[in-house]
Amino acid sequence: MAEPSLIAGFDAGQTHTSCRLSDACSGELLGEGQGPGVCHLAAADGPTRFRQALQGSLAQARLHLPHAGTPLLAAGIGASGIEVGSSVQELGRQLAAEALQLPLERVVVTGDERTALRGAMGNHHQGGIVVISGTGTIAVGRNPAGQEHRCSGWGWLLDGAGSATDIGRDGLALSLAMADGRQPDSPLRARIWAGLNVSPGDPQAAQAIKALVVEPGFGAAGFARLAPLVADAANEGDAGAAAVVERSAQALALMAATICTRLQLSAPRVWPMGGALEHLALLRCRLEACLGECCPGAQLQVPAADACSGALSLARECLEARPR
Repeated sequence: MAEPSLIAGFDAGQTHTSCRLSDACSGELLGEGQGPGVCHLAAADGPTRFRQALQGSLAQARLHLPHAGTPLLAAGIGASGIEVGSSVQELGRQLAAEALQLPLERVVVTGDERTALRGAMGNHHQGGIVVISGTGTIAVGRNPAGQEHRCSGWGWLLDGAGSATDIGRDGLALSLAMADGRQPDSPLRARIWAGLNVSPGDPQAAQAIKALVVEPGFGAAGFARLAPLVADAANEGDAGAAAVVERSAQALALMAATICTRLQLSAPRVWPMGGALEHLALLRCRLEACLGECCPGAQLQVPAADACSGALSLARECLEARPR
C-alpha cells in the first residue's frame, strides 16, 4: 500500500490560525481546523503561542479525517512576523518541526504575506504582487524567475502608511487640529469623536482623547477601528477625510510600483488583500487609480486562492524535494 501523503498548510495570524489538510498527490482537501493566534516569536510567550496555534488547529483539522492516525508528512506555515532569512524564521522552523513531530527538512516556515502571494498566484508562474492593508500593511511580489521582493510591513509605529491604523490615526489627528482651530471644523470631528464615545461639545474632549489613545488596550487596533468612519466621511464629500484616504492609497501604490521596478515586472497582476482593502471601497478605488499613474498596466485581480492554499503548495514542494 502506498504511503499516505497527508500535508498541512497553516495560515497563522495574530487573531487566529487556520490549518488545512490535503492529499499531496491528488490535491484533495481532507479537513480544516481553527486554532489560537500567534504573536512575534521574540515575545516572551511567542514560542508557546506558536506551538499552541499549530497543534490546536491541526487537532481540529484532523477531526475531519476518516483515519485519525494518518501520519503528517510535510507542512507549510505562513505566520505573522516571520522575516525571510532571519533568525526568527529559523527558530519558527525548529519550533514547528517539534510541535508537528516532523523532520526539519519537511517543514517550511515563512511570512504570511509570502503564503498569501503563493495562494493568489495559483498554478500560474507569471508572477505578480500582493498588497495587503489591514491593521498593518505589507506588499510582496514575485517575478517569473522566482525572485521576490517585499516593501513595508515594518510595524505600525514605524511603517503603517496605507493601513487602517494610519487612516484612523490621521483622521483622529485631523479632528484634534479642528478642535483647536488649526483646521476648519467639519462633520468628521463629530463622527470620529462619537466613535470614541466622546462628546464633541465637551470642553475636555481633546484631553480625554489624548489619554484614551495611550491606554494599553488601544494601540494599533484602536486607531484601525476609526478607519471606516474616516472613509464614510470621505464618501460624503469631506475634503480632509478624502485627503487622508488618498495618502494611504498613494502609499500602497508606491509599494507596488517599487516592487514592479525591483523585479522588472511589466503590467503586473496586483492582488489587494486585508480588511481595509476588502471593506473600504474608496481606498480600493483610489488604489486602482493611483496604480494607473505610477505602475502603468497594473491590474487589480481576484486571488486564485488564499494563504492556506499557498502554504499547502509550499508543503507539497517540500515533500516532492525530499531525497528518494
